[in-house]
Amino acid sequence: MSDKDILLEVQNLKTHFRTERGPLRAVDGVSFTVRRGETLGIVGESGCGKSVTAKSIMQILPLSQAKIVAGKILYYNERGESVDITTLDPQGPEMRSIRGNEISMIFQEPMTSLNPVYTIGQQIMEAVQLHQKVNRETARDVAIEMLEKVGIPAPAERVDQYPHEFSGGMRQRAMIAMALSCNPKLLIADEPTTALDVTVEAQIINLLLDLQATSRTSVIMITHDLNVIGDMADRVIVMYAGWVVESGTAEDIFYRPQHPYTRGLMHSIPRIGEAKRLVPIKGSVPDLKNLPQGWCYFAPRCEKVETICARKEPPTFRVGDEHFAKCWAVGEKEVVS
Repeated sequence: MSDKDILLEVQNLKTHFRTERGPLRAVDGVSFTVRRGETLGIVGESGCGKSVTAKSIMQILPLSQAKIVAGKILYYNERGESVDITTLDPQGPEMRSIRGNEISMIFQEPMTSLNPVYTIGQQIMEAVQLHQKVNRETARDVAIEMLEKVGIPAPAERVDQYPHEFSGGMRQRAMIAMALSCNPKLLIADEPTTALDVTVEAQIINLLLDLQATSRTSVIMITHDLNVIGDMADRVIVMYAGWVVESGTAEDIFYRPQHPYTRGLMHSIPRIGEAKRLVPIKGSVPDLKNLPQGWCYFAPRCEKVETICARKEPPTFRVGDEHFAKCWAVGEKEVVS
């Protein structure tokens, strides 16, 4: 992989929250890359740090509570020149020119992300006018075009309607239209189908796939739904308690999982035509303010726990060409970090 293939590179990112009981390590040394035109899936249980990672990239963390304490987030332009997002003022002009223009985000619940007192068209037009520097008439034409592109019927009429006049699926489509209105290079989708029924979920996934195929936009798909990842992702990272515990191609993760946590996730997926009983992962995600003793946060839930797990943090081992796992149980492999 050449440097020109990389669009975003996250290096040892650590994002902590201030609490009365000390720092909460929501993201604790996360590293990954996003290539141009690919979909990277980020999976894990609630509370593992997926959304905080996304908000760190977008620089939309609650500044009174959260802070990036270490690491780099490098965004590369088409010439291969990089800017470290962590060094930018979240409200400064350089970050505002990236956020919503170069990197856009779709949030989990559109009703709380869309402003109820403005029409759908006004909200799309605001982003277009801010970043594309066009007049109001042109911005309105773009808004109608985007609503049509995401499959909203009668877009010239719908553009003047308010969020409460849209169904859940329509609101999510409007959010996608808004996110794509400035032709971003990277789209971060944070649980975009969680509140939708399965038929609408399939429509949204197909819409994202079609839009990506035509625009070559890179996508970070954040979800706990492995079926969504199986449909969309080229590569996958698995997070647990702020760590990346495994990463690889979608085929590696689904068919050759190495980390006990990843295997547990795979065993919990219901499959059509199989009468096999689902096997849940015992226990629950640890409290990040009260992490388990020892060095492996998954050890209290792990069926392969060994003595070394309580004494020494596992490094990240290479277990395949693009396949990595942070676990002592993978055996004698090349250590990469």
